[in-house]
Amino acid sequence: MKQTKYIFVTGGVSSSLGKGIIAASLAKLLQARGYRATIQKFDPYINVDPGTLNPYEHGECYVTDDGAETDLDLGHYERFLNVPTSQANNVTTGRVYLSVIEKERRGEFLGKTVQVVPHITNEIKERMQQLGNTGEYDIVITEIGGTVGDIESLPYIESVRQLVWDLGENNAIVIHLTLVPYLAAAGELKTKPTQHSVKTLMESGIKADILVCRTEHELSSDLKQKLALFCNVKREAVIQSIDASTIYDVPNLMLEEGLDKVALKKLDLSEKKTPDLKQWNQFLFRLKNPKHTVNIGLVGKYVELQDSYKSILEAFIHAGSTNETKVNVISIHSEYIDKENVDEKLSGLDGILVAPGFGGRGIEGKIETVRYAREHKIPFFGICLGMQMSVIEYSRNVLGWNDANSTEMNEHTPHPVINIMEEQKTITDKGGTMRLGAWKCDIKEGTLAHKIYGKTEIMERHRHRYEFNSTYINDLEKAGLKASGINPETGLVEIIEIENHPFFIGVQYHPEYKSTVANPHPLFVSFVKAAVLKKSE
Repeated sequence: MKQTKYIFVTGGVSSSLGKGIIAASLAKLLQARGYRATIQKFDPYINVDPGTLNPYEHGECYVTDDGAETDLDLGHYERFLNVPTSQANNVTTGRVYLSVIEKERRGEFLGKTVQVVPHITNEIKERMQQLGNTGEYDIVITEIGGTVGDIESLPYIESVRQLVWDLGENNAIVIHLTLVPYLAAAGELKTKPTQHSVKTLMESGIKADILVCRTEHELSSDLKQKLALFCNVKREAVIQSIDASTIYDVPNLMLEEGLDKVALKKLDLSEKKTPDLKQWNQFLFRLKNPKHTVNIGLVGKYVELQDSYKSILEAFIHAGSTNETKVNVISIHSEYIDKENVDEKLSGLDGILVAPGFGGRGIEGKIETVRYAREHKIPFFGICLGMQMSVIEYSRNVLGWNDANSTEMNEHTPHPVINIMEEQKTITDKGGTMRLGAWKCDIKEGTLAHKIYGKTEIMERHRHRYEFNSTYINDLEKAGLKASGINPETGLVEIIEIENHPFFIGVQYHPEYKSTVANPHPLFVSFVKAAVLKKSE
């Protein structure tokens, strides 16, 4: 079997420089050259996964087909590569330590003192090679969360040092991403933060093979030469990563800078062929040359932090490009919507999406939003909690059950149209216990959902504890709310829609997780199309 090659991406100077985007862009270029590439992320926090984190803390929690609650960077990996990720693509310090402690309790280290080196580092190295050992990939890119010098990252940096040594020459390289800040007062770019960052990395025993420099201004040839000299890398290995108008520009920018060529050369791999980015560039052309513009209201509880709804925002970019439409997403906080101001907040929108979430805060605002979209015939799309709110709204305002609710918000509601799933009632642990991952859904023919998907069986990803209460399905269907998608295994309602409306659909799952550049999600594509039609009326 051919040796799998490894690329490690570390960061310095500042967080949020975009290691995930650089990793995804490089993987895209390698894929376009004909290599089988995948990306994994190692996160230094002690949570076993981000499933219990507030979206304000860490942005959205991204769910894979196999039900792993993971870092939002995995969303970028899938969107760029159009290849599903899994539990193995995201590892946290919490997961590593939990595994080592469980091994110790089982007696696997009998007689040994369990230590960070070698026990924790061995566990990390094992997980770093897990995907490579499957034989499915030529190149595995590993992103190390945080920045060098952080206490939390030290075991990962040490594991990378050991692994580079273990794997031998030309089998593993390190890309270090740093910031080259522009000081307006001095009117110049400064290389000192990058020099210090590289020095910190070297103190840990790792030499950067490639330097990727985030910058707001072009790096001159002299500046690149200076960085190469002081950071002990080849001149060609100093790569500029300038601010782009969209993250989808980055693969082209990295191609221009030759990042993929340098990486392949250092890994002793052939360039194979010129990267084929035809489809990617068609997507970019449509994105940058829209023929229409629509305003879509994103009504949610975590709108202050853009990353809370990262996959939804990206799915709108994919759907916008498909429809040759610029989608202006207007974030609206559901907590501040009520009967008195709903018209002022939502009038003038071409479409409304009610976002996912947990807990009772901002719920009444979401219900009021659904009513407004339904009565004013504005294209409506509800995801997860958004779908549940549309069921409650219909029950209250069409069936006249004023006290209808979800047992998540009111345990004693006389009309629990949304209820906790039976198997969830005895669960006390919060982490990793929801209904997660890809589940089947059967779609009824002749429905809006069937028209959108063009098929009767789909697989979509879930993340929730509460469901449509099937006890009420007959009453709601008689009143005009149709259950158009049903889970064949559980009989639970997955999709609801109403007739005599330009576009009104709610889904219990999270379609945004599966939208990619190569395969924009049909629900988002159809929703944007409906918004374009609404605007042209």
